[in-house]
Amino acid sequence: MRLVKVGIASINTTVGAFSRNVDRALALARKMAAEDVTVGLFQEQAIGGYPAEDLIQWQGFIEHQWPELERFARETAGLPTVFVLGVAVAHQALRLNCAAVVAGGKVLGLVPKEKLPTYNIFYEGRTWARGYPGMAEVHRGVPLGDYLFRFDFGTLAPEVCEDIWSADGPQRRRTYSGGELVVNLSASPFRLGFVDTRRELIATRAADHQCTIAYANALGSNDGIIFDGGGFLNQNGRHLHETPRFQEGFSAAVVDLDRTMRLRAENTTWRDDRAGWQSRGGQLVPTLDCTGAFQSRREKLTYPVPAHRSFFLPGPDQRRPAREALCEDLLDALALGVGDYFEKTRAFKVIGIALSGGRDSLLTLLIAHRYAKRARPENPGSLLRTFYMPSRYSSDATREAAEAISRELGIPFQVVPIEEAFERELQVVKQMLGDQAVTPITEQNIQARLRAQRMWNWSNSCGGLFLQTGNMSEKSVGYTTIGGDLMGALAVIANVPKTVVMYLLDYLQEKTGSEGIKKVLAKPAGPELAHNQVGEEELMPFPILDACFYLFAGEKLVPAEMLQALTAMFPEVEPSRLQAYVEKFVRLFLQSIYKWVQSPLSLHIGNLDLDRERALQLPVVTGSEWSKGPKG
Repeated sequence: MRLVKVGIASINTTVGAFSRNVDRALALARKMAAEDVTVGLFQEQAIGGYPAEDLIQWQGFIEHQWPELERFARETAGLPTVFVLGVAVAHQALRLNCAAVVAGGKVLGLVPKEKLPTYNIFYEGRTWARGYPGMAEVHRGVPLGDYLFRFDFGTLAPEVCEDIWSADGPQRRRTYSGGELVVNLSASPFRLGFVDTRRELIATRAADHQCTIAYANALGSNDGIIFDGGGFLNQNGRHLHETPRFQEGFSAAVVDLDRTMRLRAENTTWRDDRAGWQSRGGQLVPTLDCTGAFQSRREKLTYPVPAHRSFFLPGPDQRRPAREALCEDLLDALALGVGDYFEKTRAFKVIGIALSGGRDSLLTLLIAHRYAKRARPENPGSLLRTFYMPSRYSSDATREAAEAISRELGIPFQVVPIEEAFERELQVVKQMLGDQAVTPITEQNIQARLRAQRMWNWSNSCGGLFLQTGNMSEKSVGYTTIGGDLMGALAVIANVPKTVVMYLLDYLQEKTGSEGIKKVLAKPAGPELAHNQVGEEELMPFPILDACFYLFAGEKLVPAEMLQALTAMFPEVEPSRLQAYVEKFVRLFLQSIYKWVQSPLSLHIGNLDLDRERALQLPVVTGSEWSKGPKG
C-alpha cells in the first residue's frame, strides 16, 4: 500500500491582500501538518485573491506575490507536507496563473493554467497568458511549465481550475505520462445547484483518466462573485470524500495510490487509449524528481476503511432534501456575499435596509441577519438598522409586518414618514411642468426617490451599508425606479427571480414560524406607490414572467418560440393572453436595459444575472425588429 493523506483547504481571500491571504493559508497548513496530511492543496490564486481582473496588468501586483510565496515556503519548511497553492507570476511579457508546488522550504515548480475561460463572468483570455503542452521554462530559478512531480509517495499532476472542465485538457497527457494524483486548484463561483455538476465532472475525469483527483475550491465573495469553497477527493471514479462548503478550513482523507495504479493496469481501454495517443505522436510530460528535496512521513496513516465497516453496504444517507438543499445553499451564498462585501471593503460600520413591508425587502433583511448571526452571535441585531418610510399609499398591514419582523430579530426599527416631502416635491414638479400634468408614474417615482435619498443620507453620516432590495424579475422589465428603489451600495437579491423570492420566504416561514414573515405573506405583492397596487396585475403572473425571462434571456428564444414553450407550460392560460404576455415582456425587457445597467453591484448566483459587465452583456441602444422574425 502507498497510503497518502490528502488535505483540501479553502481560505477566504481578499484580492490584493497578499499577506493576509498567506497568513490564512499558513494557519491551515500548520493544522494539516499536525494531522499528518501528506499533500495539502489550496485554491486558485490563493495568494493574490480571485478575480483580480485588470489588476494583473500592474507589475507590482504580480511581483509582490513572489515574496509571499517564498514566505509560505520558508514558514512551512519543517512541515512533513507537500503543499500546492495558486499564485500569479510575470514571466517575460506573460502573466501566468499557476499552481505552485512547495515542499521542504522550497518552491519546486510552477504549472501554468492552460484553459482560460472568457465566457459568463470570466475575462481571463483578455489578461492572462496560457500554458501549453511541452512548456519548459525557468522562472526565478524554478521550473515553469508542463511538469509532473515525483515524490516518495507518488507522482503529482497539478492543474488549475478550467483545465479540468475541458475534455481536451492537460489531464489526459499527464496521466498518460504517469501522473497518479491530480491536484486541481479552482475558483469556481457559486451557481445554484452547481455543486452536483462539479461532483459528477470530477468523477467522470477520474474514471476517464484512471487517476485520483483532489479538488480545492475558493471561498468568499469578491465584487459580487461568490465562491462557496468545498472540495472533493475521487479515486478512479469512486467518490471518497467531500469537504464542507461556505466555511473556511480544511478536511482530509487517506487514499491508497497503489489502488489507483492497479485499476489503471486492469483497465484495458485506458491502456489502449494511451497506446493510441503515443502512436499519434503524443509526447510524455517530463517528471521532476523531488524525492531528494522532501521526504514524507506516512507511518501513522491507516487504510481508509468505511466508517460503517462494510465494503458492500451503503453508508448512512446524509443528503439533505432537495428543497432544503436549494434554499439553504442560496441563503448561505447570499449571506456570505453580504458579509464579505461589508467586511472586505472596510468602509462600513452598520447595515441598513429600507423595509416596505413587502417580500423583497423582507428577504434582503433575513439574508443580512443570517450574516449578522455569524458575525455577532451574541447580538446580531446590533449590526442592522431598519427604516419604514410611509406615504399616503402605505397600509397599516405593511407597517405592522415591517415592525413585527424587526422586533422578532431584535433590530432597531424607525418609522420615518415621507408624506410632507412627497407633497413638496409634487408641487415643485407641477411648477416645473407648467401646463403639463404630473403623470401617475412620476408620483410613484417621487416616493421611491425620496426613500433612496434618505437612505443615502443615513449611509453617508454613519458609515452604513445601504442594501438595495429589488429582485431580478421586476428589474428585468424595468418595474423599478432609477434613483429610487434601484439604488443602494449592494444589490442582494437582484439576481433572484420573484418566484424564488417567494419560495425562499415560504421555506423560512415553515422553518421558523415567524409572525413577521407570516404578516408579509398575507398581503399580495405590490410596491404601494399608488392605491391598491398589485405587482402581478400591473405586469403578469410571476411564474409566467420568470418563464419569459428564462426563455428569452437564457435560452435566447424569439417571441414566437417563447409562445410555443409557454403554451406547453401553461395550458390553462388562453394562447392569446400568453401572446400578449410575451409581447409585453420583450418590449419591457429591451426598453429597460438602460435602467439595469445603472444598478449597483449585485451578488451573482447563476448564469442569467442582469449585469452588463458580467453574464448578460447587452447593448443599451438597440432596435427590436430582430425579435419579430423576417417579413413576408
